[in-house]
Amino acid sequence: MKQRLLGTLLVTLLVVALAGLAVAAEKGPVIAGIYKFGDSPWFINEGKAAAETVKAMGASDFLYLDAKDDGHLFLQMIDTVIAQNVDGVIVCPPDQTLSQIAVEKLSAAGIPVIAADDPLIDEHGVKLAPWVGIDAYEIGAESARWLVDYMVSRGLDKDEDVGILLMTTDTVSSAVPRTEGQLDVIRELLPDFPEERILKADYVIDLNVAYTAANSVIVGNPQIKKWMVLATADEGAIGATRAIEQAGLDKDSCTVGLGGYLAPGEFEKGTCHKATAYFSAKDVGYYSAKHLMMLLNGEEIPMEYAVGAIMVTEENYKEAMPEYL
Repeated sequence: MKQRLLGTLLVTLLVVALAGLAVAAEKGPVIAGIYKFGDSPWFINEGKAAAETVKAMGASDFLYLDAKDDGHLFLQMIDTVIAQNVDGVIVCPPDQTLSQIAVEKLSAAGIPVIAADDPLIDEHGVKLAPWVGIDAYEIGAESARWLVDYMVSRGLDKDEDVGILLMTTDTVSSAVPRTEGQLDVIRELLPDFPEERILKADYVIDLNVAYTAANSVIVGNPQIKKWMVLATADEGAIGATRAIEQAGLDKDSCTVGLGGYLAPGEFEKGTCHKATAYFSAKDVGYYSAKHLMMLLNGEEIPMEYAVGAIMVTEENYKEAMPEYL
């Protein structure tokens, strides 16, 4: 009897062990996503889409990491995911000057990387890794076309009290073409608009910094009573909106954002934030994750992939971007 029980126990243990080996063999890759503003609605939605995509394509886990706009922390996270033996990494670097060292670390560890939103570039602006983001120039141009139409339909293009403010982000390579697209459209469609009333305020993508930058320009130009604002991101437009309100000039002003994630609250309150160029964080998350999983499977992927945008106002935002409601 004892021998029979022992035999049964050994068989059971063997079955459990083999089942464990089978599960381990079936376990998929682990993917990490390191995002520069991990608490931003944009990156939360992007990371969620990336997690869903890699798991649907066979990954066992997705690690979402917030670099908190800190370059030192970003490099620490690169070291951490290498130590954890992850199989692939998606990154949006908080400081693009750290691109080379990040790519070198991951390459030495044999870990493929995809850049999302902001590319990983060398000192000459050449991409060091595949990138997924937005068609920055065209999206900037589209936002400017909307604003020009708004101005012309109200005669604001001929109003001497009107100034155009461009909220720029010159330290981020992916943001610069947005402003270039905006400027090209303004100069093409409003060739007679005075250059001295086209002003710039540079900011990092942060509401408080944007407010301070916009407020400085507004206070410094009291001759302008009606502000038309374009930005590189929603934070720039909303920061400028608050500064315009503080100056008591919001009744006849108009701000236009890029992204859409901060727009619903403005539309609901009826502020001078009238439109945004909406591009989906979920699309960026999906394609960055899909391309990384394809890379792990030995498939070819494009070096660059850009998603497009649509203009959104209070009339269509609920249908156009339900992810931010």
